[in-house]
Amino acid sequence: MARWLKVSLVIISVFVGLIILIWVGGAFYISANKASILKSVIAKANQSLSGKITVASMTPTLLDDFPSISLSLKQVVLSDSLIEQHHHDVINAGDIGVSLGLFSLIRGKVTINKITLNNAKIYLYTDSNGYSNTNVFKKKPVNASTSNSKSPEIKHIDFNNVNFVIENQQHHKLFNFAVNKLQGKLNYPDTGVNGTLKIDTKINSLAFNTKKGSFVQGKDVKGNIVFNYSKAKGLLTVEPKVLTIGGDDFKIGAKISVAEKTPSFAINITADQVLFKHLANLLSPNITKKLLKFDIKKPIAVKGDIVDDGSGKYRDPLIKVAITVRNNILTFPSGKVTDCNFDGYFTNKDTTAGIIGDENSVIKLLAFRANYFNAPLKIDTFLVTNLTKPIATGLVTSKFPLTNLNNSLGTNDFEFKNGDADLFLYCRADIDSLKFTKPVVSGKINISNADITYVPRKLHLVNSALNLNFNQNNLSITNGRLQLGKSVLNLNCTIDNFLKLYYNDPDKILVKLNINSPQLYLNEFLPLLGPRTARKSASKGKSKNSVSKQLSNVLEVSQMDLHLKVDKAIYQHFAATNLDADIALRGLGIYFNRITVNHAGGKLAVKGNLIQNSTYNDFKLNSTISHVNVKDFFYSFDNFGQKTITNKNLKGYLSALANITGKISHSGKILPKSIYGSVVFNLTNAALVDFAPIADVAQFAFPGRNLSNIELKNLDGTFLLKGNTVEIKPMQINSSVLNVNLKGIYGYTSGTNIQMDVPLRNPKKDKGLSKGEKKENRMRGIVLHLKAIDEDGKVKVKWNKDHD
Repeated sequence: MARWLKVSLVIISVFVGLIILIWVGGAFYISANKASILKSVIAKANQSLSGKITVASMTPTLLDDFPSISLSLKQVVLSDSLIEQHHHDVINAGDIGVSLGLFSLIRGKVTINKITLNNAKIYLYTDSNGYSNTNVFKKKPVNASTSNSKSPEIKHIDFNNVNFVIENQQHHKLFNFAVNKLQGKLNYPDTGVNGTLKIDTKINSLAFNTKKGSFVQGKDVKGNIVFNYSKAKGLLTVEPKVLTIGGDDFKIGAKISVAEKTPSFAINITADQVLFKHLANLLSPNITKKLLKFDIKKPIAVKGDIVDDGSGKYRDPLIKVAITVRNNILTFPSGKVTDCNFDGYFTNKDTTAGIIGDENSVIKLLAFRANYFNAPLKIDTFLVTNLTKPIATGLVTSKFPLTNLNNSLGTNDFEFKNGDADLFLYCRADIDSLKFTKPVVSGKINISNADITYVPRKLHLVNSALNLNFNQNNLSITNGRLQLGKSVLNLNCTIDNFLKLYYNDPDKILVKLNINSPQLYLNEFLPLLGPRTARKSASKGKSKNSVSKQLSNVLEVSQMDLHLKVDKAIYQHFAATNLDADIALRGLGIYFNRITVNHAGGKLAVKGNLIQNSTYNDFKLNSTISHVNVKDFFYSFDNFGQKTITNKNLKGYLSALANITGKISHSGKILPKSIYGSVVFNLTNAALVDFAPIADVAQFAFPGRNLSNIELKNLDGTFLLKGNTVEIKPMQINSSVLNVNLKGIYGYTSGTNIQMDVPLRNPKKDKGLSKGEKKENRMRGIVLHLKAIDEDGKVKVKWNKDHD
């Protein structure tokens, strides 16, 4: 072995041995002088304190921090002078480990290299008047004995199972940390203190306002904190480092002013990838509860600042949060949007002159782009202001093919095969329990080239267009064109208070609709005869109610006042011109307030109603028929369901007053035996052609007369409709070849019993006589008393032995 190496080993051995001897000597010294050393340690600590510190006992732990000399202080309590009033010790520790510098002991001075707190509670308390037990840390007045003394510089600190609490009743703040483990390394440059803390803690409370609850409650926090404290500025700076909070990584930095007059802080938080629900669960319960009604499926980026200027002017700190959402799915109480992109921003102080609080808070969504029910939406700026009484505003634009809406509205009530929508709306609405109320909308929705089927009523619209114009709460439709089959409707419409009533009271919506049409095929509208929904949906106002169901419900239960003008209206054999109508829809009823139409060379005027139900519709009509061609009139109405006297048997002009009730099927067929009421009529310049019952009479009593064309100058009569029968009130038929007094019952299927008194006198003989003479001669001579009755399923003419 080289000589120099032997010498080095000897020197090192001597040096180590010397240290061991000194350490053993120090250990012996401490063991022998525990009381005096404890007194010295307490005195050293009290140099910087204005309170009382007590230690139950001190025990050397010689090997814990070799080569330093370690002590274990049991039951250490530090309290201020008002402890009896507020009952909160500043420190109450079961065990505090103190590591003393070996060479400082040799020099006769005690220095503290490391302090370890085990099973301790630190409670920094401020009462409602502003007094704090941290006054214990105020330095005592300077005197000759302490003026040159220096506060102990603790190089290392360890916390194990330490509960750290800051309670400020004056500003309603409560911070409570359950520190599982904390390891700190401290340096003491002339400017102050700096160091690194490795922490593992659980946050029991981080309440900036105890009335609103705690942030980050129940979450574990792990990571390293690098800090610097400037004595001159009274400023503690925490460098931005990653901390794991509740399993998510956040970069957190802070500046905390500990100046006596204006303590303040500013905390900065950023995260590149965090789930929205995890972020919501870090906030106070009153905010979390609202936010969890929303969800963003994939992680988002977030930046936030929490600032308290220390003025005590506001109970809440200033909060600013920004989030970045890209290619995500946003779910909200009434639906969701996909392919969602926006930049979000929140602050609880929107205006510099305003206060910090909900009244001056704002949520901003900028450059919002998403698909809503497969319709692309664009909102440049969406705002929610005044979170005490929230108001949402935004300009919404969108262009998309209507086929995008198939299978996306929640039900299949609507099917879209073609068409485009162009939407430009400025929206404003109150938000009550996360639901839009009192909406105000201005703008328009243009629908063009639409091919839409309304499935519940099997209505198929083609080549249709609508311009929907929103003005505050009101809705108007202009330049509307609907084509149903061969029918084309041009319409304009106004609906007052539409948006106020749409969700909560759709049955109170009144649609004022004007329609004109060049040609209308009424059979194409027969699906409207089916029953409408009797009442509002039971799930009124609930988010689970789909958009399609809500719209369908509105269409079914809303009220309508319809003014209709049609150049030509066609229904099977019925054809009319210049139809002009006022129709009202109320609940299950369709009310024909006024209908006038030109038909068969004359006019029809109708009033009445139709009440819908599940199996058929009840109708009631009051009709005035003015000078219509009776042949065409009977043909148009399929001879009113009977085959005895048809349009082929009639000529002339009919005027009548009809007051009838009945039942009509959902397919537009009048139900047999359902018609009741009365018809008072007048026939002029009429003729009865090839009428079989008259032909039977001719063969029976007038074999020499031609009754194939019986001319009637004028005929008045009254029919009472009684379901399966018609009661013919007594009437006189004065024709060119035959006079008849007629009354009785006509049965559509059975029950016919018509009495006829037929004079044999030929009316031609009275030609040239005056009206009075004709009346006097009418029943002279032989009169045949006949009756037409049902027999074996056929109507037969017989003698009427029981005539009057």
